[in-house]
Amino acid sequence: MKSFFLKTLLPSLLLVLATTALALAQGEPPTGGPTPGTPPNPTAVPIDGGISLLLAGGVAYGVKRLRNRRRKV
Repeated sequence: MKSFFLKTLLPSLLLVLATTALALAQGEPPTGGPTPGTPPNPTAVPIDGGISLLLAGGVAYGVKRLRNRRRKV
């Protein structure tokens, strides 16, 4: 077990930690930000439309699974 840890797991863990640290160390370049009075992004989509459809689909799937389970018993 100790040889497995030293030969395989430890180098893999160090590689993952090193690449993660390098990725986090590189920040995005600063932007000037939007100027006051500019219109909002025209491609912005409200979150509510997608979530309500996803919730309705999940409820329908759950009802279908419950009905199928009752038929088998």
